[in-house]
Amino acid sequence: MATNQKYPLRAALIGSLMAIALAPAAFASSHREAPFITKNPKVDATDFYMFRSYEPGREKFVTLIANYVPLQDAYGGPNYFAMDPDALYEIHIDNNGDAKEDLSFQFRFSSTNKDTQLTVGGKKVSIPLVINGGAVNDVNPAGLNVRETYTVAVVRGDRRSGARSSVTNASGGGATFDKPVDNIGNKSIPDYAAYSAKHMYAVNIPGCATPARMFVGQRKDPFVVNLGETFDLINIKAPAVEFLASAEKNARDDLALKNVTSIELEVAADCLTASATGGDPVIGGWTTASMRQGRLLNPTPGSAVGSSREGGAWTQVSRLGAPLVNEVVIGLKDKDRFNHSKPSGDSQFADYVTNPTLPALVEILYGSAGAKAPTNFPRNDLVAAFLTGVKGLNQPATVTASEMLRLNTSIAPTPSGAQKRLGVIDGDNAGFPNGRRPGDDVVDIALRVMMGKLCTLNLGCTPADAPAGALRFTDGAYLDETFVTAGFPYLKTPLAGSPQK
Repeated sequence: MATNQKYPLRAALIGSLMAIALAPAAFASSHREAPFITKNPKVDATDFYMFRSYEPGREKFVTLIANYVPLQDAYGGPNYFAMDPDALYEIHIDNNGDAKEDLSFQFRFSSTNKDTQLTVGGKKVSIPLVINGGAVNDVNPAGLNVRETYTVAVVRGDRRSGARSSVTNASGGGATFDKPVDNIGNKSIPDYAAYSAKHMYAVNIPGCATPARMFVGQRKDPFVVNLGETFDLINIKAPAVEFLASAEKNARDDLALKNVTSIELEVAADCLTASATGGDPVIGGWTTASMRQGRLLNPTPGSAVGSSREGGAWTQVSRLGAPLVNEVVIGLKDKDRFNHSKPSGDSQFADYVTNPTLPALVEILYGSAGAKAPTNFPRNDLVAAFLTGVKGLNQPATVTASEMLRLNTSIAPTPSGAQKRLGVIDGDNAGFPNGRRPGDDVVDIALRVMMGKLCTLNLGCTPADAPAGALRFTDGAYLDETFVTAGFPYLKTPLAGSPQK
């Protein structure tokens, strides 16, 4: 296959992605990343964000965003994208470096069919839609035919056996919260931004002195990546010029018209860390989704009895910490195993980090064009990025090697308008891999780190170990902080299924 020798960076990236595409995973942060999860999109975690809040006046808080249900087309009715009432969605925090959860937020969902009926020819007949034609402009409006609600528990210690208590509404004390219906269209919901804003709650978390903020609902997917052309036998026209920064913006974003479902919490930093008692300000975070072990399908479902019955112990089927790990680090045969695993057991995956295949694929395909893989083994630079945190940045005082996002909460947030999309490797220590903000371009960052960028900074290796460490690898799908908002819930209003007024 011919390559454009004047454009080795772009060619190397595209070639490596094509090789990865031989597996059934998409090169998105965690969209459809493992064989089993493709069968269960409602529990497919797509992205996890954890960062010091940069909304003015909220700098003492940490925002946690767990996105689920990938590749949502806004017009995807009539049922749209409700969460799974038979699943358990969790956000976990480790605040002492032992790779075990010290704090978990557990979300459970319920769906109620109000069974709106119309009189047709003298008979009452149930309508086929989730809305009934009435106004949808408030919490649980009369115009909504299906009501989706959720509850939240906080668990301290082991997520299955630890002390569990309910998160409650700071206004009224209730423990059940409404989730807004998806953005069906401008006729059904003329002002979706105002409607969804009424579902942002101030909440009390037992054990935390300061109220938190919470939102669960559909958002515009903030992740960007050029998927289709890459997987279509590298169907991209490479520019006939040397690599320029403008090349980072010249590819389409295949998620530009996609929505996602977000679970968001903004929690006081001192509620998540052990620093309030003299401990470490560094926290680790990851998300999981679990399903029941048993499922019995009902051959004759009806209005009183559903299509299936679930039972048995919870079984974890999705896991997400740092972005792109299961996509481009974990081997195909172990992708489902990784989704079922816990950080405390990550030694079984160590070879994928210390001896990664992605840089080797790049070199096999385009080494003659200058894309040589790093030569330091084990890859201690990747161990720091993925398994321990970077010393002096976000490595906890006591650390067990394990894959998760790590955030040093003592590092002040970078204000909106001053953030660097490449985070730490561009001098912005409040960005990825010190946590992750929605505007961090993790595809470009991760590719450069995999090819040895940290070696050029003498982090775990030396510049001589990474012949291509200074190359500006990119997928060409650009992302920065302008793709999101400057305040909670940070992710933009979802695209409308019917945009016409």
